Amino acid sequence: MDAVRDADGDGTLAERLIEAGVVTDEALACTLAEHYGVEVLDFRTADPQPDAVGLLSGATARDLRALPVEVDGDVVVVGVLDPSPEHVSTVAAAIGRPVRAKVSSHRDLVRALDTAYKATGEVGQQIQAFEARDSLRREADRLETAQVNEEAPVVRVVQMVITQGLRDRASDIHIEPSGDRVRVRYRIDGALADVLDLPGSIGPALVSRIKILAGMNIVERRRPQDGQISMAVEERQVDIRVASTAVVGGEKIVMRLLDKSRPLFRLEQLGMPTDTASRYSAMIHAPYGMVICAGPTGGGKTTTLYASLGELNTPDRNLMTIEDPVEYTFDSINQIQINERAGVTFAGGLKSILRQDPDVILVGEIRDVDTARIAVQSALTGHLVLSSLHATEAVAALYRLLDMGIESFLIASSVTAVVAQRLVRRNCPNCLEPYQPSAEELAFLRSVGGVERVEGLPPLGELQHGSGCHFCAHTGYLERTGVYELLQVTDEVRQLIVERAPHDEMRKLALSQGMRTLQEQAVDLVLQGATTPAEIMRSIYVAGV
Repeated sequence: MDAVRDADGDGTLAERLIEAGVVTDEALACTLAEHYGVEVLDFRTADPQPDAVGLLSGATARDLRALPVEVDGDVVVVGVLDPSPEHVSTVAAAIGRPVRAKVSSHRDLVRALDTAYKATGEVGQQIQAFEARDSLRREADRLETAQVNEEAPVVRVVQMVITQGLRDRASDIHIEPSGDRVRVRYRIDGALADVLDLPGSIGPALVSRIKILAGMNIVERRRPQDGQISMAVEERQVDIRVASTAVVGGEKIVMRLLDKSRPLFRLEQLGMPTDTASRYSAMIHAPYGMVICAGPTGGGKTTTLYASLGELNTPDRNLMTIEDPVEYTFDSINQIQINERAGVTFAGGLKSILRQDPDVILVGEIRDVDTARIAVQSALTGHLVLSSLHATEAVAALYRLLDMGIESFLIASSVTAVVAQRLVRRNCPNCLEPYQPSAEELAFLRSVGGVERVEGLPPLGELQHGSGCHFCAHTGYLERTGVYELLQVTDEVRQLIVERAPHDEMRKLALSQGMRTLQEQAVDLVLQGATTPAEIMRSIYVAGV
């Protein structure tokens, strides 16, 4: 026990034991609690009180791995990893009051610390410092010095906003001028949430600071601009794609966060049903042909394509990609970054790839007829081509190619499969409970017809949802999973493509051949307790169901 206790003080042995699967995080916490005769702290039900959290600074709390959660008279209840008397005495000295320790699991305490001590907590102080300076015009004149003065209020605010976005798992940060205010929102698990409300006077300075970091023109405020930031945030390498556009009231900035430290998904982790995953895997292992991943912006297409590349990445294959931008880099894959200013376009870059003896080609996105034509021709000449395309569902992706002007016989000969996908939020596992769906949700489930075909699952009155807790910011959802619709281009489908048959006719044929729709697979997730009908209705296009 001493070895576990001593290691728990610096986290080394405990984390290694957990990572190696020798012991679970929760089992280790229970063992330590039993040994030292203290209680286990469950953050699923415990919500740290602000007056307790304020007794320790964020830096001190992280150094001590301790979080004050409640003030009980003169005693402070503190969640810790190491409940040894020596460590508890150290925590009590830092707080300056007697403490009662409760043991938490490592994972739960890290999450709770990130939630309790937000990087944006000091934004108010920085705003006051900014407003206490000279007029906004004189501040704007000094923005050039903000590149080197890392303590300037505007610099600190931008850093805090980005840091907290990463802690909250945000995919995008929106900075929006709105009258005399500037609204900051994070897109977390696909849904936007208000985070900060800043005074309008700081808006132009924030935009200029972000433009400086992204290498954009700070003088040009009317035309849309794009830029990129590479930086380290809390020892994590992050790439940020920045886009600005002029709106009524000023300039809006959207930052897309790409956390390089997050591991790439494998195919089996995407959320595909077993039968869909096995069929898709067989298709991407074909020696030639074209596999299209269809869906809206932010639907997870790039993640699926990278997972596919990961499965195909073997020493006997030459894998090449052309992307805008290259979001994740692989040491063993040749990746080309689009640079239109330098003349590197999708169409031109794809032509050059064909002279590089490729086996597998990934085209980041088919945007125009030239790119589509070269991709189709590449598939016809013996290469496996993976690409993404904006379309509402699998059959619609084929018609997008027809609308671009690609001849029907070329599409029929080259495309082997289309997988359409969406991302839906998963129920938070920490606060899952049965609930009674609304009449609208029941009507939706019955219209899709998923209830009758699934046996052994809860009846409609016993569906599950997240009630909201500390870990999911009381939203009831945590992380996302994919919903997929796989269309195999069979001989019968090819015939309809050549004949330019109506969309409905082709969709009926695909369904008769075993294609399961996005809605059907989404309802399966509802019945399994993975998500809710409301989330399916929010995320998936259901017209015509």
